[in-house]
Amino acid sequence: MSTGTVKDRIALLLAALWWGSLTTIGFLVVPMLFARLGNPAVAGNFAGQLFAAQTWVAIGCGLVLIIYFRTKGDEGFSKPVLAGLFLVLIALLMALLQQYAVSPRILARDNLKLWHSVGSGMYLVQWACVGALLWRMAKPAA
Repeated sequence: MSTGTVKDRIALLLAALWWGSLTTIGFLVVPMLFARLGNPAVAGNFAGQLFAAQTWVAIGCGLVLIIYFRTKGDEGFSKPVLAGLFLVLIALLMALLQQYAVSPRILARDNLKLWHSVGSGMYLVQWACVGALLWRMAKPAA
């Protein structure tokens, strides 16, 4: 098994943190809020705060991972480096659009069903991109 450099390990940990936090908040904590609190308005308020915090996790991890892949690109932009950079950029875009374009519409209860579906879809795309990134980064070097 290849041990990788310290930078590789830190990048892998950041991808794991990002994916793990998306998984925990989106698929465990928020559904539990709605199931246990009994009041959808209160649960929705807490969920919105958690998703806002998750956006900051995405921004932090995403920016550091962009720098990581950019420095990898100094050695030549190979397909794995470009794929990693692409996945980070798409996931980060989904997080930002969800927080700053979709979330305000949900909070305003503007066509709630539509915007909730759009936001959920964006969250799922972000989760899938970061999951694919993590999967690729955890692959042992051949």
